[in-house]
Amino acid sequence: MTRIANLSLVQLQYLTALDEHRHFIKAAQSCFVTQPTLSMQIKKLEEELEVKLFDRSKQPIIPTDVGILVIEQAKRVLNETKKIENILLEYKGKVAGDLNVGIIPTISPYLMPQLISQISKRYPEVRLNVRELMTEEIISLLHKDHLDVGIVATPLEIDGMVEKPIFYERFCIYLNPSHQAYDMDQLDAKILLEDKLWLLSEGNCFRDQAVNLCALKHTAALKNSFNYESGSIETLIRIVNLEGGATVIPEWASLNLQPEEKKNIRPVKGNTVREVSLIYSRNFAKAKLSEAFSSPLQACVPIQLKKFLLHIYYILQN
Repeated sequence: MTRIANLSLVQLQYLTALDEHRHFIKAAQSCFVTQPTLSMQIKKLEEELEVKLFDRSKQPIIPTDVGILVIEQAKRVLNETKKIENILLEYKGKVAGDLNVGIIPTISPYLMPQLISQISKRYPEVRLNVRELMTEEIISLLHKDHLDVGIVATPLEIDGMVEKPIFYERFCIYLNPSHQAYDMDQLDAKILLEDKLWLLSEGNCFRDQAVNLCALKHTAALKNSFNYESGSIETLIRIVNLEGGATVIPEWASLNLQPEEKKNIRPVKGNTVREVSLIYSRNFAKAKLSEAFSSPLQACVPIQLKKFLLHIYYILQN
């Protein structure tokens, strides 16, 4: 008979670390223990459960079929244990602990440097663990409790998820001075189809929004519209500077440009904006930490975007 009652949380932590790294030394380093210590505990765990959890004949090692099931359950146990810690912190009114954040790449370069500074000053006992991910990955990890909150473009309207808008920003066009539309004060985005159009790579939500903005409905049309895809807005801007054409960028990105580059920005005709929100599960156990996170988050938003948020709010109220 297996001795489930003898299992320890430490063993489960070692188990999930080994699954993540698939290497004994790397797993041990991530747990701040020696490799023999971790190996001994994994072996002891297998003996207690009377099954092999990893196939050591493979390089890197891989979980066995039963190991996969045990590891998934171990992750759930560890997550539930963290929730107990959070409940105690909430009860004591203490703002402390780990906050696991997922953020999309088109927001991260502008928000995170300031946010990390704000959090470290206001809440020195809070540890931010930030991952830059695509929206689909953030949603998936939120559902699995591997992330606590996400910062993404909304609305998503996903069951069980709360969306708290942080700011709204306009879409902007960044043009090379040689572009045929350069002398126009504002642009219909469809005009970009008449010249080189540089876009973010597949899977990026801002790319999808830019595609809709420019009325690019079919893959064939996309292929005729640009020659290169990038994962970085900054890279797209440099390409436009060197190769000509245009790209679509979010307003916050435009605020960080050099004075000469700001001359190449044009607004888009119509109410072309995106909403950026803090999202989390309705069952989110870190309410105190979430509230503490919201305040410095709002403090990082540029004044131009705050004014626009007030403008949007006024329109909605009237």
